[in-house]
Amino acid sequence: MVFDETVARNYDKWLETPKGRYMDQREKELILKLLMPRPGERLLDVGCGTGDHLIMFKNMGCLVTGIDPSPAMLTIAREKLGQASELYEGMAEDLPFSDNEFDVVTMITSLEFTQDPLQALSEAIRVCRGRIFLGVLNKCSLTAVCRRVKGLFSPSIYKSARFFHILELMGMIKGLLPHSRIQWGSVIFFPPLICLKANFIEERLPTRKNPFGAFLGISFPVTFTRHTVQDLIRTSYQIKQEGGRPVHGIVGKTVER
Repeated sequence: MVFDETVARNYDKWLETPKGRYMDQREKELILKLLMPRPGERLLDVGCGTGDHLIMFKNMGCLVTGIDPSPAMLTIAREKLGQASELYEGMAEDLPFSDNEFDVVTMITSLEFTQDPLQALSEAIRVCRGRIFLGVLNKCSLTAVCRRVKGLFSPSIYKSARFFHILELMGMIKGLLPHSRIQWGSVIFFPPLICLKANFIEERLPTRKNPFGAFLGISFPVTFTRHTVQDLIRTSYQIKQEGGRPVHGIVGKTVER
């Protein structure tokens, strides 16, 4: 799904509200707890939106790249990160990057809006050489119920979102990486209407392996053994075909790790 400028601007306005700031803070705490990004790591945020999470990772010293299908979202992200930032327009199901290019790949509330979540996850694994973080809207939460009910009576982006539960996500990951070691947890256990008033309880509930929070976070390592390298043509202007044999040009070779 591609969001327009109205959705992009409204999302940033929501982040500036007390409720938005609190929920965003709780989500980021879980992201950092499960992912533990390190300075100097190359990080790709798939579905980077307006760049809010890219700023967080950049401030931690990561070398950040973002991709999103929405030009409107990317315009706002460039306003925040500057023109020198690496931001690309594209789909999660077909990432324009090489195999094993990034130390970290994140998909934060973006898997829900892809046309093919399994293909998007497969692409994230392909371009990763370290670890992946998925942050999704949790199907098994009070907030999910409230968002569905609200969508029945008013326009909402959540009408087109696919909510996930932990067993479904773990099944997808294990299907692609059978021996992966998965860490997970969730936050925001109360609906948005009362989450600020219930923060005393919220912050004392366990987050690790708790399946009832509105924001579900999962991290897992990716170990690669093969890498495709493209050789450059250095003498293309002198290439001649001899004896009907194929001419050597750009070739891909596989390097064992």
